[in-house]
Amino acid sequence: MQCPLLYRFRVIDKLPEKPSEAATRGTLVHAVLERLFDNPAAERTTGRATSLIPAQWDRLLESKPELSELFAEDAGGERLSRWLSEAESLVERWFSLEDPTRLEPAEREMFVETELESGLRLRGVIDRIDVAPTGEVRIVDYKTGKAPRPEYAEGALFQMKFYALVIWRLKGVVPRRLQLVYLGSGDIMTYDPVVADLERVERKLLALWDAIRLATETGEWRPRPTKLCGWCDHRSVCPEFGGTPPVYPLSVRPAEPEQDVQGRMDPVRAEAARPVALEGPQLEGP
Repeated sequence: MQCPLLYRFRVIDKLPEKPSEAATRGTLVHAVLERLFDNPAAERTTGRATSLIPAQWDRLLESKPELSELFAEDAGGERLSRWLSEAESLVERWFSLEDPTRLEPAEREMFVETELESGLRLRGVIDRIDVAPTGEVRIVDYKTGKAPRPEYAEGALFQMKFYALVIWRLKGVVPRRLQLVYLGSGDIMTYDPVVADLERVERKLLALWDAIRLATETGEWRPRPTKLCGWCDHRSVCPEFGGTPPVYPLSVRPAEPEQDVQGRMDPVRAEAARPVALEGPQLEGP
């Protein structure tokens, strides 16, 4: 949805991307908020949460050693110290938005996957799921950036509706509330979905998947320039910046030259296997 060519670079070409401070900080904060709920309610304090940051950062480095590149030129440790302080501020702000002593999440960092009637599989990782005593479900997602302006709110909610659709198809229950917690600005955005919302999302996903399949077959992945291009790691191979994409790794050949009654040629076909699933976002960008 953001950029078809970027999708190709990431999913088909699997071009490497440098870790970013913003995305890594988001991963660190998510890990801290997840682990905080391992403690009894009375011990879920601000001090306890911030004390988890060093250990969770060490765990991230152990699982992804390439993250050490972020501060490779920070001999004195000033940038790292400032970066960790920023993560601490985000964690502290969360306590002004929610009270963890009154929450008992049913799930944290929950991997979900379902298959639609069309055969399309949807999967993703949900930050938190709360279930009320009455059975009502709330899906919560933490964002370490700032809340979007109202005119961009729908784009932000699409991810949440995606998750709601997966839960609905898996459990037969429409979540009562979708909640985005923006730690960067101290805002909470909520939305209460209905079945019609989720049906629209499903239709949109099917149309999106049709577009992905066609691009996979034809090899035509067009760039979609936006302000986000400034953060893209692939500008050197993007035609919008004078670059040349790598050779398309899938075999593409024209279909047999058969025409229909209107004289149109059949679309080209890819000989290689095509992707089989759509995934919801798991990490945040800047």
